[in-house]
Amino acid sequence: MTNNDRDNLTNGATDWNTSHVLHNSLVSQPPTVTSASGTFITLCTGQTVLDGCTGAAVACIGHGNVDVQTAVFEQMSKVCYTHTVAFTTTAAEDLADLLLEGNTYGLSRAFFVCSGSEATDSALKLARQYHVENNQPERTRIVARRRAFHGNTVGAMSVGSHIARRAPYEGALLLDNVSYVSPTYAYRDQLEGESEAAYTERLVQELDEEFRALGPETVMAFISEPVGGATAGCLTAPRGYYQGVRRLCDKYGILLILDEVMCGTGRTGTFFAFEQEGDGVYPDLLTLGKGLGGGYAPIAGVLAHSKVIDVLQKGTGTFIHSFTYQAHGVSCAAALAVQKVLRRDNLVLRCAAKGKWLEDALKTTFNERKYVGDIRGKGLFWGMEFVRDKSTKVPFAPEVGFTYKIVEEALRRGLCVYPGAGTVDGARGDHVIIAPPYNASDGELTSIVSLLREAYEAVEKRIV
Repeated sequence: MTNNDRDNLTNGATDWNTSHVLHNSLVSQPPTVTSASGTFITLCTGQTVLDGCTGAAVACIGHGNVDVQTAVFEQMSKVCYTHTVAFTTTAAEDLADLLLEGNTYGLSRAFFVCSGSEATDSALKLARQYHVENNQPERTRIVARRRAFHGNTVGAMSVGSHIARRAPYEGALLLDNVSYVSPTYAYRDQLEGESEAAYTERLVQELDEEFRALGPETVMAFISEPVGGATAGCLTAPRGYYQGVRRLCDKYGILLILDEVMCGTGRTGTFFAFEQEGDGVYPDLLTLGKGLGGGYAPIAGVLAHSKVIDVLQKGTGTFIHSFTYQAHGVSCAAALAVQKVLRRDNLVLRCAAKGKWLEDALKTTFNERKYVGDIRGKGLFWGMEFVRDKSTKVPFAPEVGFTYKIVEEALRRGLCVYPGAGTVDGARGDHVIIAPPYNASDGELTSIVSLLREAYEAVEKRIV
């Protein structure tokens, strides 16, 4: 990268007031990407940027894969769109077969949609219909966790707790049948001197108390991310937590929805993130998204356990829910090709192996840094939380914008990392996420850590 590239952070953006696209920001416009290949994206300025977060942990096999391009072209040459209430496609059937071969963990059916938010809404509706058809219509309550994110539609946002995104809609649009329990946030919530086992027991007990306070017969589902995503930055559960959760859900007849939109499809080093949570852990409903199609087409999905499907088959025999573009043939063909690449190149195993290297590299490089409070994650999915004072864990004031300073300096050096603010309580706290492609080269992984170190050092020098 040239010095001009380093000094030219946003010259790829046109005047924000001339764009007819409703971007997230109405007072600035993001740089324009003109091409992408492998682990790099290229801006219209000519600057190349190392994609250290694959957008939002999406581009799991990198950009521009020829196998996926070929599969998409072939599908488009046959059929692009069919009304999937009336018809199906070979691409959708083959994708479902590949994901569920061997009746994995009892999961037996796949429902494909266009986004993780749609997947969450679909899972919630499937859970509700299950209880209605199981002669338990009184089950209307949902329990979720604080510091979680499950999507941006009204239903998905209602079960999430991304406070800034929820704020404009409180009291007007969001569901009022959702309650929350603590996240698995050991860095801040595990007590001094408290063992991991005791912390696990306390979290599970809290969930049990919430179920009993609501009346367990009124609860339809508990939803959580096995590894937390964007809201708090790669929160992981203490050992035994999900085994305890599964036991409670079984005890009370409550469905367990696991949201693996961000952390699934290999991102944490196993195809399903929940596979690492101990014997007996399985979801009744599982959402997948970003790594499913790797960014090559909009696609996400819900995988349903046979016990849910059996009840519907014996009842109405239908899922009373659909979308115009569900199981879209081109999206399914793209996702099928991505999943074949994952298997052919053993990329989930590579993700696990390189994840251990990345963990060591990040901790060796940043653990002793003045403002780095915690480094957490699994596989190639790592969050780094920044604090003003490491001894007290006090976060930076929001007006400091620490995260965005890191992101700005990283991009200036040709690295993209995923920003997160409001980490601690929705208003205070900073983190970034590192989530490179599973097939990023050893040299590229080394460059990600090196460029992030440069960016951090530049920001540390600016903080008084």
